Amino acid sequence: MQGRIIKSLAGFYYVESEGRVYQTRARGNFRKKGQVPYVGDFVDFTAEDNSEGYILAIHERKNELVRPPIVNIDQAVVIMSAKEPDFNTNLLDRFLVLLENKNIRPIVYISKLDLLEDLTDIEDISHHYEQIGYDFVMSLDQLLPHLKDKVTVFMGQTGVGKSTLLNNISPELGLETAAISDSLGRGRHTTRAVSFYNVNGGKIADTPGFSNLDYAIDNGEDLSEAFPEIRHFSHNCKFRSCSHRHEPQCAVIAAVETGQIWQTRYDNYLQFLSEIDNRRETFKKVIKRK
Repeated sequence: MQGRIIKSLAGFYYVESEGRVYQTRARGNFRKKGQVPYVGDFVDFTAEDNSEGYILAIHERKNELVRPPIVNIDQAVVIMSAKEPDFNTNLLDRFLVLLENKNIRPIVYISKLDLLEDLTDIEDISHHYEQIGYDFVMSLDQLLPHLKDKVTVFMGQTGVGKSTLLNNISPELGLETAAISDSLGRGRHTTRAVSFYNVNGGKIADTPGFSNLDYAIDNGEDLSEAFPEIRHFSHNCKFRSCSHRHEPQCAVIAAVETGQIWQTRYDNYLQFLSEIDNRRETFKKVIKRK
């Protein structure tokens, strides 16, 4: 039989096939091969009525996220709160870089707009991102049409209201939510497992929250490619290996100076590039000591 893993919990994999869900385990030979089934995987499996099934083979994946562990995704809704926690373009760009690198379409959803007295700043930010080509949505009515016929991951910083949003989309899910901790200024972790839900003509996934995000990019060229506007202008740079930091006749720097690239995005690019350089230097020092 063939199906798709829609939930993983405590060593069990729940596989949906032809309208039914089967509880399965992975064969031991997957561990020997270094393979782990993920939610979203298309699999071959065997199952009999009233007995536990087994996953036999994992089909090729079109993309995957390690944190959270989920694969074969069409798009990701990145939830950013307008307040509590405050909107953070640096964190948003970390999400966008990750998704661009994985070839997953991002949709940015702004939560907690009711906590703002003035929407001017958030509307200005959304305008900058929409000029790049990103979809910014600020209400449930705007979001719902994007979900139809798609596999969508919901992700975001802890405390931005992922489970609350999903409960508003589909109240029958009854996902657990938690208030923001005043002392810590962040939400408690409430989502325990990655699961798919059939909602609004598509599949959606809630994922465990986290307060930071590592992007899986280890070189400047891939980072440049993950910023669409930098990728666009970089083709006109004098040097193919241009880092867009200080090189002469850099088309990206020129675009920043003329306002064609938003200064905030460029600053975040430079920070991420510096972090990559620092990681590589640290790695070299560790290797040298060995």
